[in-house]
Amino acid sequence: MGALETGSVAVVAGGVDVVYPAENRGLYDALTRQGAIIAELPLGTEPQARHFPRRNRIISGMALGVVVVEAAARSGSLITARFALEQGREVFAVPGSPLDPRARGCNDLLRHGATLTETAEDVLSQLGAQLHGVAPLRAVPTVPIPAAPSWSPPAVVEPADSDAGFELILERLGPTPVAVDELVRQCQMSAAAVATLLLELELVGRVERHPGNFVSLR
Repeated sequence: MGALETGSVAVVAGGVDVVYPAENRGLYDALTRQGAIIAELPLGTEPQARHFPRRNRIISGMALGVVVVEAAARSGSLITARFALEQGREVFAVPGSPLDPRARGCNDLLRHGATLTETAEDVLSQLGAQLHGVAPLRAVPTVPIPAAPSWSPPAVVEPADSDAGFELILERLGPTPVAVDELVRQCQMSAAAVATLLLELELVGRVERHPGNFVSLR
């Protein structure tokens, strides 16, 4: 939304005519008027978990660099970082608390040479020459970042499988609040199932709720 006035592009994991999630309809309409929507899948294709790494490959290929803000140890974001490196793009990572499981991927990228990023200036200073057309993209990566583990879609957990559901949710929670909608997406469970499991975790004191429908570990 912040880039709509100067040019914003959305790369989607389904067909360009499918709005996902549905609440993004307003942004979708704005992009069709002022920006662009890109997909490599046929019209009418519904987004599925296995499509997102393919989508991220396009995103990293279009960009001069990729900033990884948050990534668990086994995260699709690490696959995107690997794509970026293979494509000769810069890889940036925002550091996080070593106690937060969602920061392990970023911290590991930093350990292996990604550019530590705290502000926009950290990105601009690294890409300045490329932004002004002085230097071409790197053809070969100079910093070895280990390949992310093989990615496979997470199993869909039914509400009755509460133990597995608790485990999935707790793996994705840390001291930093995360949106409940993001938990639903990452856990591949229904919103009702996630709400039920979060309520049980809240009742036993494991989870704390925050304004804006965010939750964190207590």
